[in-house]
Amino acid sequence: MDSFKKLKQYYWPYKKYFLLSLCFLFFVTVITVIYPIILQQTIDRVVLMDRYELIPYICALFLFLMIGKGFATFYHQYLGDLFGITAVYKLRDGLYHKLQRLSFTYYDNAKTGDIMSRLTADVEGFRFFLSFGFAELLRIVLLITISLGVMFYFSVPLALVTMAAMPFLAIIVFQFDKRVHPAFRLIRQSYGKLNTRVQENISGMHTVKSLSREDFEIGRFAHRNDAYRQHYLHTSFIWSKYFPLMEFIGNFCAVALLAFGGYLVIDGQLSLGALVAFFSLVWYIMGPLMNLGFVINQFSQAKASAERLLEILEAKEDIVEAKQAITEPIQGHVTFQNVTLTYVEEDDAALKDISFDAPPGKVIGLIGSTGSGKTSITQLITRFYEPQSGDVFIDQKPVSDYQLKALRKEIGFVLQEPFLFSTTIRENIAYGNPDVSDEQVIDAAKRAQAHEFIMKMPDGYQTLLGERGMGLSGGQKQRIAIARAICINPKILILDDATSAVDMETEFRIQKALREVMKGRTSFIIAHRIASLKHADEILVLEDGKVVERGTHDFLIKNEGPYQRIYDIQYQDRDEIMKRQHA
Repeated sequence: MDSFKKLKQYYWPYKKYFLLSLCFLFFVTVITVIYPIILQQTIDRVVLMDRYELIPYICALFLFLMIGKGFATFYHQYLGDLFGITAVYKLRDGLYHKLQRLSFTYYDNAKTGDIMSRLTADVEGFRFFLSFGFAELLRIVLLITISLGVMFYFSVPLALVTMAAMPFLAIIVFQFDKRVHPAFRLIRQSYGKLNTRVQENISGMHTVKSLSREDFEIGRFAHRNDAYRQHYLHTSFIWSKYFPLMEFIGNFCAVALLAFGGYLVIDGQLSLGALVAFFSLVWYIMGPLMNLGFVINQFSQAKASAERLLEILEAKEDIVEAKQAITEPIQGHVTFQNVTLTYVEEDDAALKDISFDAPPGKVIGLIGSTGSGKTSITQLITRFYEPQSGDVFIDQKPVSDYQLKALRKEIGFVLQEPFLFSTTIRENIAYGNPDVSDEQVIDAAKRAQAHEFIMKMPDGYQTLLGERGMGLSGGQKQRIAIARAICINPKILILDDATSAVDMETEFRIQKALREVMKGRTSFIIAHRIASLKHADEILVLEDGKVVERGTHDFLIKNEGPYQRIYDIQYQDRDEIMKRQHA
């Protein structure tokens, strides 16, 4: 029960619904046990004693009890559902809040489909046990306890014969739980992997079709689907193995009851009505005991689900705010002092002893081969990751001293592959600053060279976009992302290859507009095209996580180092064309 104890904060505040549901459950159980007593009285006092005038009263009592049981059952089930649904509502909220707080380190190793599986199937499995499992377990205990009490009242020897089978049934139930729980955990894990396979396939459908890999993807899905099927079949085998044993013990107990009970009736030690009532009561015991297998089935699923949910809730939060976090606006002075960053302990460092200073309004260019550490620098500014050594300062204060929300509100980020939401173009541009006016949205779009193509859309700025901006070209998505960054009026602007998907003419216009936007802001430009960096105040050339060159464009061109080699590669063809034209 450790998993349930750890999740107690989500369901125990609503215990009043659960306890009220149990009160009605107790009433339902008592009425259920009264039925055999009424049957015993009908046989012994009405049929055997020829007192048929009592039948109307017995029928009226029976009808009254059925109506009462109907109302009690309604409130028991409704309050039980209310308890489970309300608790899971808070649990789902807690999971989502936790996912928002987890750093990129967690998402670097997580699978989207698996997370979705936990927030849907696992949450629902836990809810089902909260709503029905706990109550069903208590119903079994109550029904067995009250039924045994009545049986001992009728006949102690016959009650002892009935109880003789219970230890064997309990052993089988215990063994069943021991084997079925790991099986259900494997089912949950394989279901998460199956979801991940589907999610990745749908997200990468363009790549799949462009490379004609449909058959390969079908095979990969079939593999995951078969693993899920095999785990379910294994669980079904466990269930099929133990349930007949439980049913056999129940039936054997019923036969023993009829044999010994019949002897007691013939010997005059037990009335016929009591034997009939006894036979009903024994199934009130054996039935719930066999049903205990179903409850354990539910409990095992809920326990496996709870463990998977706790893996999210107890995941380490790598990025933690200081107790007295700074919330004041920043000026944008960024300083790196001997910073080293390693994403995975066993891997090589992504950044090695990086140092530079970027006062407010300065433009820093970052260039280098793929994997050289350009993006890693900007992710430390926004504190997406923590450095292993060294310090990152903003306005001469450690970046870890700032409140995350306040810090990131002051940083405009445009990624190489921008993400757009399935909503209107206006809401996408205003996403970082929802209170911005329509005039400011339009101004930001104009600066990003996006206004013209937006106005050609069916509904202009109110045009609804498809998932991830479906329907727009890569360049159009990037221009909307640039407008979104401009709209928050950041003190620090980070452009991570932000113009890589636009044509040269559009890039020129965007760069011209961005120069105006970057005035007074500390800006970091990651680019592979030297043309995007020529105007930077300082350019850092990175190789293998180290700064191997730094300076202005004019200085680096004359330095005959890595920057000049990149320049020669990019401009060699153009120079040769110019020479031919002059010749």
